[in-house]
This record gives sequence, C-alpha cells and structure tokens, in this order.
Amino acid sequence: MAERIDTRYLETLLGYNTRRATLVIVADFMAQMQPFDLSTVEFSVLSLIRHNPGITSRQICTALNILPPNLVGLLKRIEKRELITRAPHLTDGRAIGLSLTAAGSSLIQAAEKTAASSDAHFLSKLSTSEQEVLKKLLKKIYL
Repeated sequence: MAERIDTRYLETLLGYNTRRATLVIVADFMAQMQPFDLSTVEFSVLSLIRHNPGITSRQICTALNILPPNLVGLLKRIEKRELITRAPHLTDGRAIGLSLTAAGSSLIQAAEKTAASSDAHFLSKLSTSEQEVLKKLLKKIYL
C-alpha cells in the first residue's frame, strides 16, 4: 500500500479541483448559515430579493438556474417563516413581485455579513489580484 496516493492526474482536471474547493467552501458556508436556519439556495434567493425588491419567481429561476417547481416549495418555506411577502408586480400586472419583510431584511443582512466573513477566510489565502482573477475566470465558465 502506497504511503502517499498519487493524485497528480486528478489535480490536472478542472472538475476535480473545483469540486474539492467547493466541498470545503460550501461545508464552511453551511455551518455559518446554521444560526440563520438557511440553506445555500435559501440564502441566494433571499439575497436576490434583498438586492432586487419586487423580483419575480421567474427572474429568480433564471438568475440561479433553478427549476420553477423547485422554487415554489422554497418560497413557501421562507414565506411561512414570514421572511418575504408577495404583491402584484409594479410593471407586469400578471406577475407577482417578492419583497423582504422587516424580519427577512434583518436576517439576510446578518447572513450576508457572515457569508462575507466566510469568503474572506478562504480568499485570504490569495492576493487581491489573485482573488479578482479567480472570480473573473470562474464567471467565464458559468456565464
């Protein structure tokens, strides 16, 4: 049995490297979100609503690449927690806009501060220019 496992080939693969980094980052993020009782997707949805008051479900699905049936249950859960409200959209009478309640606003503001601290922990391993390059390159892949 080898003392050290040879992972050199795997380390040449983008998927392997991004998955390894994702596992570490998401595990920390989920632990940080426990006090807020938010999953990663719930956090993302609430953050989108915070920064885009009146956003529609369709817009959220597009922005986060979520299937509409999956978003329906999530919205019901966060609405039951009284974190969001629904109201007729300002410009599209057929659509329903989503906004945060006061409780939702307080919760996501605190959660976003915590998320920023979590990111800062991992990003501190990179120089400022490396951080910007990493974000730019990742966006080139998924946008």
